[in-house]
Amino acid sequence: MTVLENAVRYAVEIIERIALVVAPPVLRFALCLPFFKSGLTKWDGLLSLSPSAAYLFEDEFKLHLFGNAYDFPMPTVFAYFDGVAEIVLPLLLIAGLATRFSALALLGMTAVIQLVVPDGWANFHLPWAALALAIMALGPGKLSLDHLAASFSRPNVSAESVL
Repeated sequence: MTVLENAVRYAVEIIERIALVVAPPVLRFALCLPFFKSGLTKWDGLLSLSPSAAYLFEDEFKLHLFGNAYDFPMPTVFAYFDGVAEIVLPLLLIAGLATRFSALALLGMTAVIQLVVPDGWANFHLPWAALALAIMALGPGKLSLDHLAASFSRPNVSAESVL
């Protein structure tokens, strides 16, 4: 191998190491932001669903299946579920706790949103799905509570080696 090839290989390894630390939290933040912002609009206070959120699921949102638009079954239940999920799942993602499961749940929500807003796939739903899949593939990364918990569950691991 030539000196140039070694230098390039070393540079690629450095880039990869840095990216493996930086990418997961950036991906988690990018996915959590639109869902969390949407979730904040669903609540009037700590435990009270906003009337507008209930209205959306009762009257505005329709599931587009097989060329027809259908009402949500149990719209109030779906509104509460959506409101809770859009707050809790992004917070779990930011913390890097239950990361892959949170990303999977947000991928499922994205699929449902796609059924409600079929025209949003290119600008919103496809990037959200890609972010969720990347998080599920890469995992939470080293800057996460999942990584910290896994480190403490391994034998002979000290706090200094985790940090």
